[in-house]
Amino acid sequence: MPNVIVSDTSCLILFYKIGELDLLKKLFGKLHVTNIVLKEFNQPVPDWIEVVDLKTDVHKGLSGYLDAGEATSIALASEYEDSLLIIDEIKGRKAAKEMGIPVTGSLGVLITAKNKGHLKAVKPVIAKIQKTNFRISKELIERVLEKAKES
Repeated sequence: MPNVIVSDTSCLILFYKIGELDLLKKLFGKLHVTNIVLKEFNQPVPDWIEVVDLKTDVHKGLSGYLDAGEATSIALASEYEDSLLIIDEIKGRKAAKEMGIPVTGSLGVLITAKNKGHLKAVKPVIAKIQKTNFRISKELIERVLEKAKES
């Protein structure tokens, strides 16, 4: 497991909506977010979510084609040698990967949580996700269930 876990806003909002925010604590212990992500999340954050100031201006180069939360999350993850970025948006994931930053998404978090014994099954959580406005294709659901050995 990487030393530093950085989260973009979408994962926080999604897990908050479905009542699974604590799953992130169980899995990672601590999350790092930027002030922008904190503002976008717009909910009180527990003490295991640490708001970190950026040390670089990397996000300025990314903000031309990504939203501010994604740009600052990628920039924050880039400041650590051993980090993992939780980001769902395809353009943001691509940009982070091009910078050599390991990424996962909200659904990847669910697979990891199951593999580590924090979830008995992914399928009921996906059912809760489908009741939100989080867009998820049938093909992606099938791939996730296959990886979670629930297909």
